[in-house]
Amino acid sequence: MNNSKLNIIYSSSVDPYFNLALEEYLMLTKKKNEIIFYLWQNKNTVVIGHNQNPWKECNLTLAEQNHVKIARRSSGGGAVYHDLGNLNFTFIMDNSIYNENRQLEVILRAVNSFHLHAYFSGRNDLLLDNKKFSGNAYLYGEEISYHHGTLLVNADLQNLSTYLTPSKIKIISKGITSVTSRVKNLSDSNPSITIDTLKTALISTCEDEYGPINTISTLHQNNLQDPMFIALFDKYTSWDFRFGKSPSFDLTLEDRFVWGEIQLHFSFQDARISNIAIYTDALHSNFVDRLKLALIGITFNNKEIEKAMNSITWKKSETTIKDDIRSLIQLGGSNV
Repeated sequence: MNNSKLNIIYSSSVDPYFNLALEEYLMLTKKKNEIIFYLWQNKNTVVIGHNQNPWKECNLTLAEQNHVKIARRSSGGGAVYHDLGNLNFTFIMDNSIYNENRQLEVILRAVNSFHLHAYFSGRNDLLLDNKKFSGNAYLYGEEISYHHGTLLVNADLQNLSTYLTPSKIKIISKGITSVTSRVKNLSDSNPSITIDTLKTALISTCEDEYGPINTISTLHQNNLQDPMFIALFDKYTSWDFRFGKSPSFDLTLEDRFVWGEIQLHFSFQDARISNIAIYTDALHSNFVDRLKLALIGITFNNKEIEKAMNSITWKKSETTIKDDIRSLIQLGGSNV
């Protein structure tokens, strides 16, 4: 333990793809006996867990309309919303030192230094007044592991609710009221808690726990030219990692229009449409087979959906049907 060197690293970027790539890069390049405490922020981002389905976890349509980025991390756990009122932390260390309870104690002591009474809840959450202000997730390697989490300081909780609520999809189990009732900003309990004051407290308790700080450094996006980092950045920005890695899933879209009601039941494999069942009470339903044929096999991406819809030979009387179905499908699709 006495041989460990504590290095504090800040990211100057608020780009989630850079920050997640940097996190993995720090893990892969960490030296023996080095403890890394990494602090970072993302601007307007939904981050989903490694095995989660973005279509089921967030409102993709609203996110894309409002330039909210969709990112996937390499650890497990649930979807979270990040903005500049949220501070992220990561502990990276050898498995011989790694201890989640100890790491969470570092966070709790920093928060409670502001005369609060925060506490653990289960394995993943930190609570204050029975409301969550921090969620945590973990990635275990053979020799090195990391533990990262969020800290709600003065985040926009309405946006958190909005973007973590799926759109017009038959999976809606998260209501805005129930989401906002379960979370809390630290600054609501003590206005002296800001991103900067919390950073200072975290570094202090981290040093108390792990010994004197060896180095403090800030990493900038333009200064990382290592091919390993560039490959990681490419991975985190790629559509395939963010969307294509989604597990197989089913999705139902439905609506009633002037011409009738329609239900679209999709099955997906690697974010491509593998099968479709279409039910409608429309009087003129000859379009159903043409629609199935055009959509099966395409990536669930709005550009691909548009291309597929335009590839169908639509009768003049079906123009309204085409426009309504396209709009309905694109509610569930992605623009990226």
